[in-house]
Amino acid sequence: MIDLRSDTVTRPDAAMREAARDAEVGDDVYREDPTVNELEARAADVLDMEAALFVPSGTMGNQVAARTHTERGQEVVCERDSHVYKWELGGLAQHSQLQARPIEGDERGVVTPEQVREARVEADGHRAGTGLLTLENTHNSKGGTAMAPEHIDAAAEAAHDLGVPVHLDGARLFNAATALDVPASRLVDEVDTVMTCLSKGLGAPVGSMLAGPDEFIERARRVRKLMGGGMRQAGIVAAPGLHALENRHRLAEDHDNAARLAAGLDAVPGLAAPTPETNIVVVETDDPADDVVDACESEGVGCVAFGEYRVRFCTHWDADADDVDEALDRVERALS
Repeated sequence: MIDLRSDTVTRPDAAMREAARDAEVGDDVYREDPTVNELEARAADVLDMEAALFVPSGTMGNQVAARTHTERGQEVVCERDSHVYKWELGGLAQHSQLQARPIEGDERGVVTPEQVREARVEADGHRAGTGLLTLENTHNSKGGTAMAPEHIDAAAEAAHDLGVPVHLDGARLFNAATALDVPASRLVDEVDTVMTCLSKGLGAPVGSMLAGPDEFIERARRVRKLMGGGMRQAGIVAAPGLHALENRHRLAEDHDNAARLAAGLDAVPGLAAPTPETNIVVVETDDPADDVVDACESEGVGCVAFGEYRVRFCTHWDADADDVDEALDRVERALS
């Protein structure tokens, strides 16, 4: 199987497995795990934030951030197709009793300052008000689009002018940084907090980082415990994360392979694949997406339905250029 369903399917390499085996550990709830402490310090440094918190998943990172930033009943302004709104089981409501106010970004998921200002609700005797703006970079549902720092800055500055904090879902932040050829820290200059995953294109088996000001991360640590994310000898999974942070420089290979994959898929009758910005290839299909997915799977290629007539493929470090070429041959055979 050439598994292109997601970059979450990557498996830890030998160096990561060795690091996990040999990791120095302690009880992280007591802050005594030296490997977790090192990972948190390293992530904060890479993102140019004051502090960082290791969490089991990106979804938990986003939900911890939302809970820590807000008061119950407040509204969270988010892009209509964003992960925090669309793919996290209504966590804003379930975990934090928050109301989502979705707004429709452009075709790439960009939210404008004008939209932020229009969506913000003033707190008064009848309304809880707006407590948070969330942004996403890269934008998964829009096909892995990489938001320019100027777009992030503008939306965040509009929110701050209104007294609203900003959280960035940067699950694939390093993909965005690679595509835009800027440091990841530049993409978070104007946001208050950011979550970024270690377990996607960076290849770690588990884990994400939530970064922000010292005082915020102290409060977020308590919320992480509340949500069941207090880990004990977590150095075993943090050690591969340290290796993963160094893998951010190889993401350009995934982007090149995605462009190669898209060009090949676009030549297959019944498929239309625009050139991707990062490692996500979203394909428009003539036949129902479920049928296309089943046909590809029958030939040993993994992909996922991304709409009624849309299919998503993701490149990653477990699929090289030869795998992409073989996948294209199999897809063409499957759909011929």
